[in-house]
Amino acid sequence: MGQKLIELWEFHSDTVLSFAVNIGTAIAILLTGIILSRGLQKLVRRAAAKGLRSDEAVTTLLRTVVRYGIIIICAIMILNVFGVNTASLLAVLGVAGVAIGLALKDILSNIVSGIILLFLGSYRKEEFIEFGDFSGTVKDMNLFTTILETPDGIYVSAPNSSIWNGPLRNYTRNGKRRLELSFGIARTDSFDTAFQTMQNIINAEPRILKDPAPGIILQSIEDNSLKIAVRAWVPVQDYWSVYWDMSKTIQNQIEASGLHIPCREVHIVQ
Repeated sequence: MGQKLIELWEFHSDTVLSFAVNIGTAIAILLTGIILSRGLQKLVRRAAAKGLRSDEAVTTLLRTVVRYGIIIICAIMILNVFGVNTASLLAVLGVAGVAIGLALKDILSNIVSGIILLFLGSYRKEEFIEFGDFSGTVKDMNLFTTILETPDGIYVSAPNSSIWNGPLRNYTRNGKRRLELSFGIARTDSFDTAFQTMQNIINAEPRILKDPAPGIILQSIEDNSLKIAVRAWVPVQDYWSVYWDMSKTIQNQIEASGLHIPCREVHIVQ
């Protein structure tokens, strides 16, 4: 038995040693890939947190690309070590990729749109956006869909391509928003009194921003009324509360200042 093993070793020693070296090289490549992948993922996370200030979804995408990119590179290197013709393999995978891409073009369109939206940062979590017939607060983002919650609490899952292929409004991004309130007074009323009343309301509202400065304008002259508009900038999170509070205050102050809300009178001539 021992003699047979010696003879087997003498005939196949080169093959066994070569295979052992290949195994060792493959293990070394694999370990190096794991260490490199973890290191680069940490580097991406730190860079995103400190310098890049990227959104969480963008950071996750970058880490995923780094991880799978290194896995693919390591797999090709290991196949080369064992003598596999990777050029032919890559050609076959390329043809298969084209076929799959044509069959799944809608899904791939959502993925590409998701990547572009994530990197451009058109919107982020907890921002209020509007596109097409939908509007709501962004609750989650991934490569396929964007999850919204509408103001009345409805769950909306929107394909990324539907967002990318049309105009997008982001109501949160600039941090402030201009509100406009219009009201009418009778033609016989003094618009100077109306302007001063509105200015007092603006001065008494601390949530209105001083810069840009608010404005009061005579918007139009109607048949039986003067239409006045108040335009003021407020922090985006206070928009609706200021809008509702000022609407109520304006109504009360118009009456308290002796101004009159116009009404249409109908005279019947017999």
